Amino acid sequence: MTDSPTITFYGAAGTVTGSKYLLHAHGRKILLDAGLFQGLKELRLRNWAAPPFDCSSINAVVLSHAHIDHSGYLPILVRHGFHGKIYCSYGTEDLLTILLPDAARLQAEEAEFANEGGFSKHSPALPLFTMDDATAVLRRLEPLPYHEDFQVSPHIKARFCRAGHILGASIVEMEIGGNGTVPHKLVFSGDLGRWDRPILREPELVLEADTLLLESTYGDRLHASGGEEQLARIVHEIVQKKGTLIIPAFAIDRSQEIMWVLRELEDSGKIPVIPVFLDSPMAMNASIIYGRHPEDHDTEMARLIKEDGTPLGTKNFTYVRGQAESIRLNKMNGPMIIVSASGMATGGRVLHHLERKLPDPDTIVLFAGFQAQGTRGRLLEDGAASIKIHGADVPVHAQVKRLEGFSAHADQKEIMRWLAGFRRAPKKTFIVHGEPESAETLASLMKEQLGWDVEVARDSETRVLFEE
Repeated sequence: MTDSPTITFYGAAGTVTGSKYLLHAHGRKILLDAGLFQGLKELRLRNWAAPPFDCSSINAVVLSHAHIDHSGYLPILVRHGFHGKIYCSYGTEDLLTILLPDAARLQAEEAEFANEGGFSKHSPALPLFTMDDATAVLRRLEPLPYHEDFQVSPHIKARFCRAGHILGASIVEMEIGGNGTVPHKLVFSGDLGRWDRPILREPELVLEADTLLLESTYGDRLHASGGEEQLARIVHEIVQKKGTLIIPAFAIDRSQEIMWVLRELEDSGKIPVIPVFLDSPMAMNASIIYGRHPEDHDTEMARLIKEDGTPLGTKNFTYVRGQAESIRLNKMNGPMIIVSASGMATGGRVLHHLERKLPDPDTIVLFAGFQAQGTRGRLLEDGAASIKIHGADVPVHAQVKRLEGFSAHADQKEIMRWLAGFRRAPKKTFIVHGEPESAETLASLMKEQLGWDVEVARDSETRVLFEE
């Protein structure tokens, strides 16, 4: 067994979920991200399996951002004996204080609902992690500002740069030193954001790396333009139908961007003012948190915060706080808009709205982001005649549409734009966080246009970073 530093891909290799990369260097083990698997059943089952490493042997976690496919394994990690620090940005820390407890609460509710309904294959149904597990994670968070070096271990230091993906999302730069050699620079892109989008600053460029871990969610495609105009047309359509527009949206970032754009469309007179409901406690809390992190705000967000303090709501806007309020929405007449998590319809309150409204032809379901394989969102996008919700087959008579251009992920062109900022080619680039076609397409493009040494990461594979 080599004593040279290695990286092992325990998730988000060949898929877009379960981000976990284990760095082993100078006798220390550092985990980059600790995410849950989502989507296909065979992936989700891995969340329940025994951890692929000894959790108690992990010295520290360095977290790129708060999304559950990057952070949701943290409670399991702590429950199985991890006792080190979890380094992250201030924005990520703030979001995790709502995201992890909320995920624990939802899992407890869903387990209880499954037990009452008798549709779980397990008796009794149990949550993947508990509120105590989530709270234990929060005590281990070590937040840091962007661009400040911090010592992860005696021979490894790191720093965060803005990734522009969601609030607090970071590119991780690490230097692995020791034995009097020039440090080896490992860069993990995290999830790269986009240019010319509202609310957040753009991704920051990185000048050099020896090893690069590069996400590839949209590595094989370009985002369409005209999303705002498309949204305006759909709002007019729902007004004519006097129906319900359901937008399954990720509670963090996507819900805030949807609200931002709806407000702009109202202000410009492109859509009428109709009731808009944000039915996600986590999205509500996230919107508040977005307002208190000026280090991530772009110029327009900063201006609007200063002028009126509420740029993330419309003129007839309601936060849906309790479960009873959420249930009442399904008895209301349209036209109206419901924005609710989760974004891939894998859980959360949006499932109850879909269960009631999918059979109604006056309903439009509008997906505003990537739908992973095996999720209800992907099944609906692919034209499923019915989908299973809470153990029952629900017929689909609603219109199902995809809102183009609203992804928080960089597309192929934007990834290549970010790569153009490197002053020299990394010695090795591993493509991660992408479905196979996307990852392979991006790898081929980089080899052809940049001439870089690029390889698609393989699940559970260990690779030597450099020889010592």
